[in-house]
Amino acid sequence: MPRGLTCCLLILCSLSLSGCAAFFGPVPGANALQMPVPPADAPRELEKVVLPDYVLEPPDVLLVDLIRGNPLPPHLLVPNDLILASIEGLPEAAPIIPPQDPNAPPSNTVGLVVQPGGIIDLGRYGTTSVQGMTVDEAKEVVNEHLRQQVPTADVAVFTLQSSQDVIQQINGEHMIGPDGTVTLGSYGQVFVAGMTRGQAKQVIEEHLGHELENVEVSVDVFAYNSKVYYVIAEGSAAGDGVYRRPFTGNETVLDAISQIEGLLPQSSKKVWIARPAPAGEMRQQLMPVDWLAITRGGATFTNYQILPGDRIFIAEDRWFTTDAIVAKITSPFERVFGTTLLGTQTVSRIKFFDQFGQTGGLGF
Repeated sequence: MPRGLTCCLLILCSLSLSGCAAFFGPVPGANALQMPVPPADAPRELEKVVLPDYVLEPPDVLLVDLIRGNPLPPHLLVPNDLILASIEGLPEAAPIIPPQDPNAPPSNTVGLVVQPGGIIDLGRYGTTSVQGMTVDEAKEVVNEHLRQQVPTADVAVFTLQSSQDVIQQINGEHMIGPDGTVTLGSYGQVFVAGMTRGQAKQVIEEHLGHELENVEVSVDVFAYNSKVYYVIAEGSAAGDGVYRRPFTGNETVLDAISQIEGLLPQSSKKVWIARPAPAGEMRQQLMPVDWLAITRGGATFTNYQILPGDRIFIAEDRWFTTDAIVAKITSPFERVFGTTLLGTQTVSRIKFFDQFGQTGGLGF
């Protein structure tokens, strides 16, 4: 290797080992990075806290179930509607639906399902169509159909128990869209972003109350997608690695780092939590983590409970950084000299073979 290149590489290595910051300039914000003493009441591994009511945000997924609610009258019957009917005057030995227990007394109350095509099956008394009728109109049709076979028959109660059409549109999983709303089929959209589950339940019931009666729904969170934390591994001059993880409310620093399968080869043992400050505050909330104490000694004092938005920062190993910087500087020169050396060797081989061919053999 030429003497000039050797001297250049020695100078670069000495400057790198003397301190990357001194050679490449100060790191922006490095002077402002101070590690204050964390508050004594910060939640830790053995002193975890229960978080306040979960606030819904996009793209959380809600699980909504309609417990009670039927369309406001007049409702036209559709397939899968369930009718609760109480029929008097039928022979005890010939009820519409025989009891499963032969020793049990016959029941006058039955549940009738509107089948495809708008048909109601009355058992041994045949079928009748109620397609597109109101509940009162269907009651008269069923009453007339039964009296043709049993003159004493009388439908005392005939009410809509549940409408499957309503249930199919409301029940299920509903993702909160970017506009903060959930869509409930043909019943429109309801804004729920920024609300707790109890508040979302209330506004959904109020919204459905414009088209349904006696509405009651249950609301739960099916997927907690909006609350996350980040693990950031400094990348030794090759770019930082950022890992986004869903927040469940029970993670500690050890749990968070285990999600990325431990410290990376270029990482040091210097770890801290950068907790987002409230809006309008310029201060930093930094909480140092004693990684060796947590892993080797089982200490819990700095194994903090993770909160939404936390950044677990893992500092780089300076030796890996120095090696990466030196490699980045010397790599172009190595390629140039490698190409030159390859070209020189190729030319030498060509001359050798030309000479070998002219002399015929080894030139003896």
